[in-house]
Amino acid sequence: MEKIDRSVILVVDDTPENLQLMSALLRDHYKVQVAGSGEKALKLMAGGVLPDLVLLDILMPGMDGYEVCRRMRDDPRMRQVPVIFVTAKSDSEDEEQGLDLGAVDYITKPISPAITLARIRTHLSLKRAADLLQDRNQTLEDEVRRRTRELSSIQDVTIMAMSSLAETRDNETGNHIRRTQNYVKALALQLQPHPRFSSYLSAEQIELLYKSAPLHDIGKVGIPDSILLKPGRLDPAEFEIMKTHTTLGRDAILAAENLLDSPNSFLQCAREIALSHQEKWDGSGYPEGLKGDAIPISARLMALADVYDALISRRVYKAPMSHEQAFKIITDGRGTHFDPDIVDAFLAIAEDFRAIERRFSDEH
Repeated sequence: MEKIDRSVILVVDDTPENLQLMSALLRDHYKVQVAGSGEKALKLMAGGVLPDLVLLDILMPGMDGYEVCRRMRDDPRMRQVPVIFVTAKSDSEDEEQGLDLGAVDYITKPISPAITLARIRTHLSLKRAADLLQDRNQTLEDEVRRRTRELSSIQDVTIMAMSSLAETRDNETGNHIRRTQNYVKALALQLQPHPRFSSYLSAEQIELLYKSAPLHDIGKVGIPDSILLKPGRLDPAEFEIMKTHTTLGRDAILAAENLLDSPNSFLQCAREIALSHQEKWDGSGYPEGLKGDAIPISARLMALADVYDALISRRVYKAPMSHEQAFKIITDGRGTHFDPDIVDAFLAIAEDFRAIERRFSDEH
Protein backbone atom coordinates (compact mmCIF):
# COMPACT_ATOMS: atom_id res chain seq x y z
CA MET A 1 0.00 0.00 0.00
CA GLU A 2 1.20 3.50 -0.90
CA LYS A 3 2.52 5.53 2.04
CA ILE A 4 -0.12 7.87 3.43
CA ASP A 5 0.34 11.58 2.71
CA ARG A 6 -0.21 13.88 5.70
CA SER A 7 -2.09 16.34 3.47
CA VAL A 8 -5.70 17.08 4.40
CA ILE A 9 -8.38 16.90 1.67
CA LEU A 10 -11.78 18.48 2.33
CA VAL A 11 -14.58 16.89 0.27
CA VAL A 12 -17.71 19.04 -0.11
CA ASP A 13 -20.85 17.39 -1.54
CA ASP A 14 -24.51 17.32 -0.54
CA THR A 15 -24.91 13.65 -1.50
CA PRO A 16 -23.87 11.15 1.22
CA GLU A 17 -23.09 8.48 -1.37
CA ASN A 18 -20.61 10.81 -3.13
CA LEU A 19 -18.95 11.68 0.19
CA GLN A 20 -18.57 7.96 0.95
CA LEU A 21 -17.19 7.27 -2.51
CA MET A 22 -14.58 10.03 -2.36
CA SER A 23 -13.63 9.14 1.22
CA ALA A 24 -13.06 5.52 0.25
CA LEU A 25 -10.89 6.63 -2.69
CA LEU A 26 -8.78 9.06 -0.67
CA ARG A 27 -8.44 7.67 2.84
CA ASP A 28 -5.59 5.28 2.00
CA HIS A 29 -3.55 8.23 0.72
CA TYR A 30 -4.61 11.35 2.64
CA LYS A 31 -6.38 12.60 5.73
CA VAL A 32 -9.98 13.25 4.71
CA GLN A 33 -12.56 15.74 5.99
CA VAL A 34 -16.12 15.95 4.68
CA ALA A 35 -18.83 18.63 4.60
CA GLY A 36 -22.40 18.10 3.38
CA SER A 37 -22.97 21.70 2.29
CA GLY A 38 -21.13 24.84 1.24
CA GLU A 39 -22.09 26.58 4.46
CA LYS A 40 -20.64 23.74 6.58
CA ALA A 41 -17.44 23.74 4.51
CA LEU A 42 -16.84 27.47 5.04
CA LYS A 43 -17.62 27.17 8.75
CA LEU A 44 -15.20 24.24 9.07
CA MET A 45 -12.40 26.16 7.36
CA ALA A 46 -13.07 29.36 9.27
CA GLY A 47 -12.90 27.65 12.65
CA GLY A 48 -9.91 25.35 12.31
CA VAL A 49 -6.79 24.34 10.45
CA LEU A 50 -7.16 24.87 6.72
CA PRO A 51 -7.16 21.83 4.42
CA ASP A 52 -4.43 21.46 1.83
CA LEU A 53 -6.95 21.03 -0.99
CA VAL A 54 -10.75 21.16 -1.46
CA LEU A 55 -12.77 18.87 -3.72
CA LEU A 56 -15.95 20.87 -4.31
CA ASP A 57 -19.28 19.91 -5.86
CA ILE A 58 -21.09 22.67 -7.77
CA LEU A 59 -24.74 21.57 -7.71
CA MET A 60 -25.72 21.89 -4.04
CA PRO A 61 -28.90 23.34 -2.49
CA GLY A 62 -28.54 26.69 -0.79
CA MET A 63 -24.97 27.81 -1.46
CA ASP A 64 -23.62 26.26 -4.63
CA GLY A 65 -19.98 25.42 -5.28
CA TYR A 66 -19.36 28.56 -7.31
CA GLU A 67 -20.35 30.73 -4.36
CA VAL A 68 -18.20 28.69 -1.97
CA CYS A 69 -15.20 29.17 -4.26
CA ARG A 70 -15.96 32.89 -4.60
CA ARG A 71 -16.07 33.34 -0.82
CA MET A 72 -12.86 31.40 -0.35
CA ARG A 73 -11.06 33.66 -2.83
CA ASP A 74 -12.42 36.74 -1.04
CA ASP A 75 -11.07 35.51 2.30
CA PRO A 76 -7.33 36.31 2.78
CA ARG A 77 -6.92 33.22 4.97
CA MET A 78 -8.60 30.75 2.57
CA ARG A 79 -7.65 32.13 -0.83
CA GLN A 80 -4.43 30.11 -1.12
CA VAL A 81 -6.21 26.76 -0.65
CA PRO A 82 -6.50 25.06 -4.08
CA VAL A 83 -10.02 24.10 -5.19
CA ILE A 84 -10.88 21.32 -7.64
CA PHE A 85 -14.48 21.24 -8.81
CA VAL A 86 -15.90 17.68 -8.99
CA THR A 87 -19.27 17.92 -10.71
CA ALA A 88 -21.76 16.47 -13.14
CA LYS A 89 -21.83 19.80 -14.99
CA SER A 90 -19.81 19.01 -18.09
CA ASP A 91 -20.37 21.99 -20.37
CA SER A 92 -17.26 23.95 -21.30
CA GLU A 93 -18.96 27.15 -20.12
CA ASP A 94 -19.38 25.64 -16.65
CA GLU A 95 -15.71 24.64 -16.56
CA GLU A 96 -14.66 28.10 -17.75
CA GLN A 97 -16.75 29.74 -15.04
CA GLY A 98 -15.20 27.54 -12.37
CA LEU A 99 -11.65 28.28 -13.50
CA ASP A 100 -12.42 31.99 -13.75
CA LEU A 101 -13.48 31.91 -10.09
CA GLY A 102 -10.02 30.64 -9.15
CA ALA A 103 -10.36 26.84 -9.16
CA VAL A 104 -7.17 25.01 -10.15
CA ASP A 105 -8.91 22.12 -11.90
CA TYR A 106 -12.29 20.77 -13.01
CA ILE A 107 -13.23 17.06 -12.89
CA THR A 108 -16.52 15.78 -14.30
CA LYS A 109 -18.56 12.92 -12.86
CA PRO A 110 -18.50 10.02 -13.08
CA ILE A 111 -14.88 10.28 -12.01
CA SER A 112 -11.95 8.11 -12.99
CA PRO A 113 -10.24 7.15 -9.68
CA ALA A 114 -6.76 6.99 -11.23
CA ILE A 115 -7.10 10.35 -13.00
CA THR A 116 -8.63 11.98 -9.92
CA LEU A 117 -5.77 10.79 -7.70
CA ALA A 118 -3.19 11.92 -10.27
CA ARG A 119 -4.69 15.41 -10.46
CA ILE A 120 -4.86 15.68 -6.68
CA ARG A 121 -1.18 14.67 -6.41
CA THR A 122 -0.24 17.26 -9.03
CA HIS A 123 -2.02 20.13 -7.31
CA LEU A 124 -0.76 19.16 -3.86
CA SER A 125 2.79 19.18 -5.26
CA LEU A 126 2.20 22.61 -6.77
CA LYS A 127 0.83 23.89 -3.46
CA ARG A 128 3.84 22.55 -1.55
CA ALA A 129 6.13 24.30 -4.02
CA ALA A 130 4.15 27.54 -3.65
CA ASP A 131 4.25 27.26 0.15
CA LEU A 132 8.00 26.64 0.05
CA LEU A 133 8.52 29.68 -2.18
CA GLN A 134 6.38 31.80 0.13
CA ASP A 135 8.39 30.61 3.14
CA ARG A 136 11.63 31.44 1.35
CA ASN A 137 10.30 34.86 0.38
CA GLN A 138 9.35 35.48 4.00
CA THR A 139 12.81 34.38 5.10
CA LEU A 140 14.34 36.73 2.55
CA GLU A 141 12.14 39.61 3.75
CA ASP A 142 13.14 38.89 7.35
CA GLU A 143 16.80 38.90 6.34
CA VAL A 144 16.40 42.20 4.46
CA ARG A 145 14.77 43.74 7.55
CA ARG A 146 17.59 42.40 9.74
CA ARG A 147 20.25 43.77 7.42
CA THR A 148 18.44 47.12 7.22
CA ARG A 149 18.43 47.38 11.02
CA GLU A 150 22.10 46.41 11.05
CA LEU A 151 23.01 49.05 8.46
CA SER A 152 21.03 51.66 10.36
CA SER A 153 22.97 50.80 13.50
CA ILE A 154 26.25 51.09 11.59
CA GLN A 155 25.16 54.52 10.34
CA ASP A 156 24.30 55.65 13.85
CA VAL A 157 27.59 54.45 15.30
CA THR A 158 29.61 55.98 12.45
CA ILE A 159 27.96 59.38 12.73
CA MET A 160 28.09 59.51 16.52
CA ALA A 161 31.74 58.42 16.56
CA MET A 162 32.63 61.22 14.14
CA SER A 163 30.52 63.88 15.87
CA SER A 164 32.05 63.01 19.24
CA LEU A 165 35.35 64.30 17.87
CA ALA A 166 33.95 67.83 17.77
CA GLU A 167 32.76 67.53 21.37
CA THR A 168 36.26 66.64 22.55
CA ARG A 169 37.56 69.95 21.20
CA ASP A 170 34.86 72.26 22.54
CA ASN A 171 33.13 71.77 25.88
CA GLU A 172 30.23 73.94 24.68
CA THR A 173 29.46 71.62 21.76
CA GLY A 174 27.52 68.74 23.37
CA ASN A 175 24.17 70.36 24.07
CA HIS A 176 24.55 72.55 20.98
CA ILE A 177 24.68 69.36 18.89
CA ARG A 178 21.58 67.94 20.55
CA ARG A 179 19.61 71.15 20.24
CA THR A 180 20.49 71.79 16.61
CA GLN A 181 19.67 68.27 15.44
CA ASN A 182 16.26 68.58 17.08
CA TYR A 183 15.73 72.04 15.57
CA VAL A 184 16.54 70.63 12.13
CA LYS A 185 14.10 67.76 12.57
CA ALA A 186 11.34 70.10 13.78
CA LEU A 187 11.82 72.38 10.77
CA ALA A 188 11.86 69.44 8.37
CA LEU A 189 8.62 68.02 9.76
CA GLN A 190 6.97 71.44 9.50
CA LEU A 191 8.11 71.82 5.88
CA GLN A 192 7.33 68.24 4.81
CA PRO A 193 3.97 69.13 3.16
CA HIS A 194 5.39 72.26 1.45
CA PRO A 195 5.52 71.88 -2.36
CA ARG A 196 9.11 73.17 -2.49
CA PHE A 197 10.31 70.55 -0.02
CA SER A 198 7.89 67.60 -0.07
CA SER A 199 9.77 65.54 -2.67
CA TYR A 200 12.98 65.80 -0.61
CA LEU A 201 11.63 65.53 2.92
CA SER A 202 10.54 61.91 3.05
CA ALA A 203 10.34 60.27 6.47
CA GLU A 204 13.62 58.47 5.73
CA GLN A 205 15.35 61.70 4.69
CA ILE A 206 14.17 63.54 7.80
CA GLU A 207 15.60 60.78 9.97
CA LEU A 208 18.89 61.01 8.05
CA LEU A 209 18.93 64.79 8.53
CA TYR A 210 18.47 64.27 12.26
CA LYS A 211 21.34 61.78 12.36
CA SER A 212 23.62 63.90 10.14
CA ALA A 213 23.14 67.28 11.83
CA PRO A 214 25.69 66.56 14.61
CA LEU A 215 28.44 66.52 11.96
CA HIS A 216 27.89 70.13 10.86
CA ASP A 217 30.97 71.36 12.79
CA ILE A 218 33.14 68.25 12.47
CA GLY A 219 35.72 70.33 10.60
CA LYS A 220 36.49 72.29 13.78
CA VAL A 221 38.74 69.41 14.83
CA GLY A 222 41.23 70.92 12.36
CA ILE A 223 41.08 74.46 13.79
CA PRO A 224 43.92 75.41 16.20
CA ASP A 225 42.95 75.70 19.87
CA SER A 226 44.21 79.28 19.93
CA ILE A 227 41.39 80.18 17.53
CA LEU A 228 38.71 77.62 18.43
CA LEU A 229 38.88 78.35 22.16
CA LYS A 230 39.79 82.03 22.01
CA PRO A 231 37.90 83.92 24.81
CA GLY A 232 36.95 86.82 22.58
CA ARG A 233 36.07 87.76 19.04
CA LEU A 234 38.31 86.58 16.22
CA ASP A 235 40.33 89.05 14.19
CA PRO A 236 39.95 88.93 10.37
CA ALA A 237 42.91 86.59 9.86
CA GLU A 238 41.69 84.23 12.57
CA PHE A 239 38.19 84.28 11.12
CA GLU A 240 39.56 83.24 7.71
CA ILE A 241 41.11 80.22 9.38
CA MET A 242 37.88 79.47 11.28
CA LYS A 243 35.95 79.55 8.00
CA THR A 244 37.99 76.59 6.75
CA HIS A 245 36.13 74.30 9.16
CA THR A 246 33.50 73.91 6.43
CA THR A 247 35.88 72.48 3.84
CA LEU A 248 37.80 70.53 6.49
CA GLY A 249 34.52 68.91 7.56
CA ARG A 250 33.55 68.16 3.97
CA ASP A 251 36.94 66.59 3.29
CA ALA A 252 36.83 64.43 6.44
CA ILE A 253 33.41 63.08 5.56
CA LEU A 254 34.41 62.57 1.92
CA ALA A 255 37.41 60.54 3.09
CA ALA A 256 35.06 58.34 5.11
CA GLU A 257 32.81 57.93 2.05
CA ASN A 258 35.79 56.88 -0.04
CA LEU A 259 36.53 54.16 2.50
CA LEU A 260 32.93 53.01 2.11
CA ASP A 261 33.43 53.06 -1.70
CA SER A 262 30.00 54.66 -2.04
CA PRO A 263 29.75 58.21 -3.45
CA ASN A 264 26.02 58.27 -2.65
CA SER A 265 26.36 56.94 0.87
CA PHE A 266 24.34 57.91 3.92
CA LEU A 267 27.11 60.43 4.65
CA GLN A 268 26.24 62.55 1.61
CA CYS A 269 23.71 64.52 3.67
CA ALA A 270 26.29 65.10 6.41
CA ARG A 271 28.82 66.24 3.81
CA GLU A 272 26.37 68.80 2.41
CA ILE A 273 25.63 70.14 5.88
CA ALA A 274 29.27 70.36 6.92
CA LEU A 275 30.30 72.23 3.75
CA SER A 276 27.35 74.54 3.18
CA HIS A 277 25.68 75.39 6.50
CA GLN A 278 27.46 78.78 6.50
CA GLU A 279 26.12 79.73 3.07
CA LYS A 280 23.51 82.51 2.92
CA TRP A 281 20.38 82.79 0.79
CA ASP A 282 21.64 85.99 -0.89
CA GLY A 283 25.01 84.45 -1.80
CA SER A 284 27.09 86.32 0.81
CA GLY A 285 28.04 83.26 2.84
CA TYR A 286 30.99 80.88 2.66
CA PRO A 287 32.89 78.85 1.54
CA GLU A 288 31.51 78.85 -2.03
CA GLY A 289 29.15 81.83 -2.05
CA LEU A 290 26.21 79.67 -3.07
CA LYS A 291 22.90 81.46 -3.54
CA GLY A 292 19.23 80.50 -3.18
CA ASP A 293 18.25 77.00 -4.21
CA ALA A 294 21.86 76.22 -5.13
CA ILE A 295 22.37 75.73 -1.39
CA PRO A 296 21.37 72.15 -0.43
CA ILE A 297 18.14 71.98 1.57
CA SER A 298 19.93 70.12 4.32
CA ALA A 299 22.40 73.01 4.71
CA ARG A 300 19.63 75.64 4.61
CA LEU A 301 17.84 73.92 7.47
CA MET A 302 21.08 73.63 9.42
CA ALA A 303 21.95 77.29 8.80
CA LEU A 304 18.86 78.54 10.62
CA ALA A 305 19.15 75.98 13.42
CA ASP A 306 22.83 76.80 13.96
CA VAL A 307 22.37 80.59 13.99
CA TYR A 308 19.37 80.45 16.30
CA ASP A 309 21.21 78.30 18.81
CA ALA A 310 24.32 80.49 18.65
CA LEU A 311 22.20 83.56 19.38
CA ILE A 312 20.47 82.16 22.48
CA SER A 313 23.56 80.40 23.88
CA ARG A 314 26.23 81.76 26.19
CA ARG A 315 29.73 81.86 24.75
CA VAL A 316 33.02 82.97 26.27
CA TYR A 317 32.84 86.10 24.13
CA LYS A 318 29.13 86.95 24.56
CA ALA A 319 26.05 86.67 26.75
CA PRO A 320 22.99 84.74 25.49
CA MET A 321 20.26 86.67 23.71
CA SER A 322 16.60 86.32 24.59
CA HIS A 323 14.34 84.24 22.40
CA GLU A 324 12.58 87.42 21.29
CA GLN A 325 15.86 88.96 20.15
CA ALA A 326 16.78 85.76 18.30
CA PHE A 327 13.37 85.63 16.63
CA LYS A 328 13.82 89.20 15.39
CA ILE A 329 17.28 88.52 13.97
CA ILE A 330 16.04 85.38 12.21
CA THR A 331 13.02 87.26 10.84
CA ASP A 332 15.21 90.14 9.66
CA GLY A 333 17.35 87.58 7.83
CA ARG A 334 14.41 86.26 5.83
CA GLY A 335 15.39 86.36 2.16
CA THR A 336 18.96 87.50 2.87
CA HIS A 337 20.58 85.07 5.29
CA PHE A 338 17.86 82.39 5.23
CA ASP A 339 15.46 80.71 2.83
CA PRO A 340 12.18 82.66 3.31
CA ASP A 341 10.04 79.51 3.55
CA ILE A 342 12.32 78.03 6.20
CA VAL A 343 12.02 81.23 8.24
CA ASP A 344 8.22 81.02 7.95
CA ALA A 345 8.35 77.42 9.18
CA PHE A 346 10.56 78.51 12.09
CA LEU A 347 8.14 81.24 13.12
CA ALA A 348 5.22 78.79 12.93
CA ILE A 349 6.87 76.41 15.42
CA ALA A 350 8.65 78.94 17.61
CA GLU A 351 7.31 77.30 20.76
CA ASP A 352 8.77 73.96 19.67
CA PHE A 353 12.18 75.62 19.49
CA ARG A 354 11.72 77.00 22.99
CA ALA A 355 10.80 73.54 24.26
CA ILE A 356 13.88 71.98 22.65
CA GLU A 357 16.10 74.66 24.19
CA ARG A 358 14.66 74.00 27.64
CA ARG A 359 15.04 70.24 27.25
CA PHE A 360 18.71 70.48 26.29
CA SER A 361 19.63 73.59 28.23
CA ASP A 362 23.27 74.21 29.05
CA GLU A 363 22.16 74.73 32.66
CA HIS A 364 21.25 71.03 33.05
